[in-house]
Amino acid sequence: MKYSESFIYTQREAPKIAECQSHKLLLRAGFLTMVSSGIYAYLPLGYRVLNNINRIIRKYMDKAGAQELFMSALQPIDIWQKTGRDKDLKDVMFTFEDRKKRKLCLGPTHEEEITEIARRFLFSHKQLPCTLYQIQTKFRDEPRPRFGLMRSCEFIMKDAYSFDRDQAGLDLSYEKMLTAYKNIFRDFGLDFVISEADSGAMGGSVSHEFMVEAAIGEDMLYRCPKENKFYKDTRICPVCKGKLKESKFVELGHVFQLGTKYSLAQEGLFLDENGSRLPFVMGCYGIGVSRVLSAIAEVSSDKKGLIWPKQVAPYDLTLIVLADEHRISALNIADKLNDLGISVLVDERNEAAGVKFNDAYLIGNPYIAVMGKKYSSHKSLDLEVRSNKESKEFTAESLISFLKDEYAG
Repeated sequence: MKYSESFIYTQREAPKIAECQSHKLLLRAGFLTMVSSGIYAYLPLGYRVLNNINRIIRKYMDKAGAQELFMSALQPIDIWQKTGRDKDLKDVMFTFEDRKKRKLCLGPTHEEEITEIARRFLFSHKQLPCTLYQIQTKFRDEPRPRFGLMRSCEFIMKDAYSFDRDQAGLDLSYEKMLTAYKNIFRDFGLDFVISEADSGAMGGSVSHEFMVEAAIGEDMLYRCPKENKFYKDTRICPVCKGKLKESKFVELGHVFQLGTKYSLAQEGLFLDENGSRLPFVMGCYGIGVSRVLSAIAEVSSDKKGLIWPKQVAPYDLTLIVLADEHRISALNIADKLNDLGISVLVDERNEAAGVKFNDAYLIGNPYIAVMGKKYSSHKSLDLEVRSNKESKEFTAESLISFLKDEYAG
């Protein structure tokens, strides 16, 4: 992609509305724009990151045997009345009537709808276990939207739902999802913690949160420096009896064993081998996709800008061209890298070198290559690794070979 033809518009200063590091950088670097309080549009750079996050999620959900579907954002209130959650969540639900006087809501979550779908199609124990998932927009009337995508009125979520015949089956499905989540969060490049959690309005018994340490976190965990373990609701380590260190965390994923709460309320039943009608035993597994994007930006940045992990970065390489006569060579290198599946943002704009460097650091692609005086004299480029600032000199051919190895597999 030529920078001159891209929809990338950076800002020198952080907008006054920005509340935290990730919010400032995502707005400054042109990844997001605010439509209204708690409502954001993903600009091309942000959408590329979002798609990379979703690609990682799909990889491991599919590997775990889950099947993707896409449910409606509009939901009839009557399915919520079956579980009583129309009252539990009434303060955050966007509700209205259509021209036919049907009472509807914009889905804040999809447990009720997925149970309605399952009860229509899953009749027999022979169809179980079954796990379905989607990546969808959710809507909640947040009383206090803050920190950009961290707490917004419209957000993107991956939610999965497992249907089993009994608790033993649910235990297996739950373990599969825990394994998938560990792999997903590792590929995000995040240093995460798994914590036992309260199921809250979701219901059920067993529940775990996937959390990342961040200054803007709304949850508190306590870490033992000696044991390197995290705890909730205690300030003394139960193992070594030492004092625990307090840290703020952001919740990015949450998994639940729902049991039969929804299937009983909504008559989600199947026939077993003896012809008995039994309720599905359900699990629920969520990842805040838009939150993940914001969390990575929050914990992976420096004074110059964003530092995206390779797996989610908008582009793999920013190629800065400092002389007009090198533009064709730069585009040829980019074409060769693109053929290898390595994405390149070629900054061939008619701008000062300082502007190009500042934008490259701000956007935060993993590698920054420079075609300048060295290329004019002996056809070499300087390559900087954005994460650790290590720099090395390459020819065009050796640069292509190096990046091919870096992104192999």
